[in-house]
Amino acid sequence: MTSTLPPNLTLSPDQDLGQCLAQALSSIDLPVDWVGLRGVRKRDSHYAVRDGKPQHNGRSLDQGVMVEVMVKGHIGYGATNSFEPSRILAAAAIAHQQAQAAQAWAICPSTPVIRPKVTGRYASPVRTALSALSPGDINDLLVDLCEHMAVSDRIVQTVATAVATDHETWFISSNGSDVYQRLVLIQTHFGATAQDGPVVQPRSHNGFRAHCYQGGWEYLPQTLQPEARRIGEQAVELLTAEDCPDTTTTLMLAPDQMMLQIHESIGHPLELDRILGDERNYAGGSFVKPSDFGTLQYGSPLMNITFDPTVDHEFASYAFDDTGAPASRQHLIKDGTLLRGLGSLESQTRLGVPGVACARATSWNRPPIDRMANINLEPGHESFDAMISGIEHGVYMEANRSWSIDDQRHKFQFGCEYAKLIENGKLTRTLRNPNYRATTPQFWHSLSHVGDRATWEIYGTPFCGKGEPNQVIRVGHASPVCVFDAIEVFGGAS
Repeated sequence: MTSTLPPNLTLSPDQDLGQCLAQALSSIDLPVDWVGLRGVRKRDSHYAVRDGKPQHNGRSLDQGVMVEVMVKGHIGYGATNSFEPSRILAAAAIAHQQAQAAQAWAICPSTPVIRPKVTGRYASPVRTALSALSPGDINDLLVDLCEHMAVSDRIVQTVATAVATDHETWFISSNGSDVYQRLVLIQTHFGATAQDGPVVQPRSHNGFRAHCYQGGWEYLPQTLQPEARRIGEQAVELLTAEDCPDTTTTLMLAPDQMMLQIHESIGHPLELDRILGDERNYAGGSFVKPSDFGTLQYGSPLMNITFDPTVDHEFASYAFDDTGAPASRQHLIKDGTLLRGLGSLESQTRLGVPGVACARATSWNRPPIDRMANINLEPGHESFDAMISGIEHGVYMEANRSWSIDDQRHKFQFGCEYAKLIENGKLTRTLRNPNYRATTPQFWHSLSHVGDRATWEIYGTPFCGKGEPNQVIRVGHASPVCVFDAIEVFGGAS
């Protein structure tokens, strides 16, 4: 699979690094069935402003190589923070020892079939190169955002951040794989906190670090001042708003809250390693059983969830996962029925269920594990106005503020930053401290309206944590506005 490259971002990998990997691979002389090398080079630039004053300006470089070997059906890993062939060979020897040691605790022997030969290239679409803005330019924009959020002396704090990442990976193997991928990633965030005596209310730009995309500085546009002012005004507005009522009612969720709802109650429960029990010690399992695939009615017939690494600019798009498996769009849930899980070829083999190309690693010093990537709720056919006009009484909520979900991903409650009462088909009074609770099956079966493409928005997060040792990875989620019937909502005092 090869992406079409934008004219201002060509695939020009560092030939020296690629040659180091190739030289090391050709020099590995170990009794193994298969060996793969995954090289990573990641360059980050981080900018942060608080109350109009720069707090952090920094750049970092992280690079290294993960060696994976297969010996008699068992996999071992070794890693080094150097691209020097001699260091890679030393890591390969460690991986060989690990694979041999694993044979005493065999669970499910593997074959090289789970590491097929793949070749290809992929690059993020970029319109404004990372070199187009200087650190001074970026700081000026962030300072300006803080100043526009400071609409009142009741604004006690403003923050604005931007992170740019240039992430390259090389993957080569003994059976002829040769993959190069370059991801250019932008994260932006700004928010304000208002206070009046004991009442404190935050408001942010669609939730903490929700604006995460593949692309360049076009995702830090110089026209965000009206948005920044709105955030400041709404933070002040929330100080005198009434609390969300305690009731069971119709719940309408904006895409920026649907992002976390999808993440927690669909993405994590469908990870095959959770269903296998591999994750229970750290992050819990799942209420989903292996027998549920192909039969479980996860939600209403309006529910269509896709794993889609092909969406331009979404945060976790890619052509190959970190084991080299080719990635393609697949329905996880179609018309409410569960079809596929989120799992590598190893997990798919162990469970005997279909998965997707989602074995991913946070960096060169971690092996790939089953992870989310882009998990999206596909749009329906109703406009925002048509959906809301049919609601006699309900609550509309935006932007996640807090969350809690049990270790089987079954029972949850979420809090949002901002809400509006819905009365007779119209948005009326502002509500503060809005929360809702449900169980995952109940909630998704209550899905009664799904917004059209005009309501569909893309967000993401760089902070999905999982695994021992921990791996923090980026994911993307897109969704339209959605309506759920008979959901328990409550205010901050409950």
